[in-house]
Amino acid sequence: MNRSPLRLGFLLIPLVLGCFALSPTARAVVPAHHGGYPNGNTAEGDSALFNLTNGVGNTAIGLQALFSNTNGNENTANGVDALFENTTGAQNTATGVQALEFNTAGQNNTGTGVAALFHSEEGSFNTANGVKALFNTTGARAFAQVRFGFWIQAAAPSV
Repeated sequence: MNRSPLRLGFLLIPLVLGCFALSPTARAVVPAHHGGYPNGNTAEGDSALFNLTNGVGNTAIGLQALFSNTNGNENTANGVDALFENTTGAQNTATGVQALEFNTAGQNNTGTGVAALFHSEEGSFNTANGVKALFNTTGARAFAQVRFGFWIQAAAPSV
């Protein structure tokens, strides 16, 4: 059995190339995972800062936080869908699930709590603390309002 090493090479090379062709493709995540966004932006969570184009200094933590943000600057969103619809609003802080969810262009708002300032689209200089605080406030009626609210569900009476 006198076989040439060249013959063995012709057999192994297609086999190795076939293995590479069938292996899963490694893809880079753009933008990079754990921050790495341009212009000082940081995001952590599926689809956080998903539509970012020119925004500067934004922080989005949570599923779809600051999802629609394109040109908004210096916003902070912590929670699922926090500041979800924000496109050009600036210097807003949303902490809680759906806090400031429908804000699009409002500025200098602070919403802390689940659905705080939920419907405020273009209102500015608002502060809402508590679950659903200033929930239905809209831009036309939402200037410089402060409300501290708590939503408590009472326990059923014991028998």
